[in-house]
Amino acid sequence: MNQTHAARHPGAEAIADKGWLAANKWLLARRGSQLSILLLFMLGPWFGIWLIKGNLSSSLILETVPLTDPYILLQSLFAGHTLESTAIIGALIVSAFYILLGGRVYCSWVCPVNIITDTAQWLRDHFKITGASSLSRNTRYWILAATLILALVTGGIGWELVNPVSMLHRGLIFGMGLAWFIIFAVFLLDLLVSRRAWCSHLCPVGAFYSLLGTHSLIRIRADARDQCDDCMDCFKVCPEQQVIRPALKGHLKDSTEIIGPVITSSNCTNCGRCIDVCAKDVFHFGLRSNNTVNHTTNSKNINKQHNHSSGVEVL
Repeated sequence: MNQTHAARHPGAEAIADKGWLAANKWLLARRGSQLSILLLFMLGPWFGIWLIKGNLSSSLILETVPLTDPYILLQSLFAGHTLESTAIIGALIVSAFYILLGGRVYCSWVCPVNIITDTAQWLRDHFKITGASSLSRNTRYWILAATLILALVTGGIGWELVNPVSMLHRGLIFGMGLAWFIIFAVFLLDLLVSRRAWCSHLCPVGAFYSLLGTHSLIRIRADARDQCDDCMDCFKVCPEQQVIRPALKGHLKDSTEIIGPVITSSNCTNCGRCIDVCAKDVFHFGLRSNNTVNHTTNSKNINKQHNHSSGVEVL
């Protein structure tokens, strides 16, 4: 890797070329989305303005439109609960939204815990903390299965009692209590134990939404991948580093299969950080369709991949 690239902060070149605002526009948009959603829920309890009632698990917009977390509904189904029609309708509305935009958009644009884990990762990078623990990204799917089995065996939604997402959201509205301990534990886990330990390796909520958005239409594309200069900034900031390489380099590791420029993995959170930090404007939001391969640029990228060692931790 180029030593100049290795020494500087990810996105420094993009800031120099595009300006700070343009090099952070999707990060700022995500923070605006997360905080605005929290504010909408808090307007009622705090100020008596009830635009939306409830929480991220179940809510009602303007006393009319129901919204239900489909993961909560699935746990209720496994627990043997009788499902009300409004809950089913609300889950269908939410599911349709995330099937279209990508399930893990929930993780990067809605979930308040993402702010906590992003802060932990920023501190981890700033102080150059490297954790010794290596976690499998498939662990989150095993935990997801365990939460459903727990609901089936106990007849209750036991996971929601300790779910950091639900606890933080309820705590911000009604008082934190035990939520402080859970959220602080997640923060320390990400800061000291392993990179992106919670969101990218353990969280069953993210696992569920990744399955929900398996075939979503809105994806990040690397159509200008022939402009890539191997600075590795996109890998450094990506919470799911393994999703970038196939689309950016044109093939999977140890494979000759040619792959188009669309990041098709459902584990991509569509956070847009790769777009922000890329000075070459390799990435952009687009559609899953027209995932064609430019054979000339693909050969160029394959040669570059064999000649460079990224040195980036990809778990």
